[in-house]
Amino acid sequence: MTEALNEFLAYVEAAKPGLIASSKVEFDELTLSVEADNVIALLTFLRDDPKSGFVNLIDVCGLDWPKRERRFDVVYHLLSPRKNMRVRVKVATAEDVAIPSACSVYPGADWFEREAWDMYGILFTGHPDLRRILTDYGFEGHPLRKDFPTTGFVEVRYDDSAKRVVYEPVQLRQEFRNFDFLSPWEGTDYVLPGDEKAKA
Repeated sequence: MTEALNEFLAYVEAAKPGLIASSKVEFDELTLSVEADNVIALLTFLRDDPKSGFVNLIDVCGLDWPKRERRFDVVYHLLSPRKNMRVRVKVATAEDVAIPSACSVYPGADWFEREAWDMYGILFTGHPDLRRILTDYGFEGHPLRKDFPTTGFVEVRYDDSAKRVVYEPVQLRQEFRNFDFLSPWEGTDYVLPGDEKAKA
């Protein structure tokens, strides 16, 4: 498979010089990194080119790297049933920089991009309906960002007296506990009943 992926990579680089910023083949997978300005051109080529045939968009997802200048990656996973091959296309973007929507190339990208917006706050230009899809209407923030608190900001509960759902600031009923993941029988200062039999 690695040989076929390297041949395909050479073909794409020859057919569309300068379109791919970087590429790598690892673990029998081809990853093409591209700048945001070129992502639609590359996706269109991969879909329409007779020697490519990546007609299936499997997934679009986001990644958060908070210490990088362009902290987000948008990753497109494509499948070519004709070639029985998969390709990953990656685009790096900053928090306030939008990338072009892939809905014009792959209509199925609609919900994936909405999810990336909802969970990470990644902006897409030209998206037909970019709004939250997994969180509630009044939700603030983007829960999959690495700087989003694990407890969130508000909690939701049903109030019997008001007969409706209410939003309240998070109140932790107990402190977070640190688990050392040791067995309860390891590292204790006391002797558990039955330990004397194990030493015999």
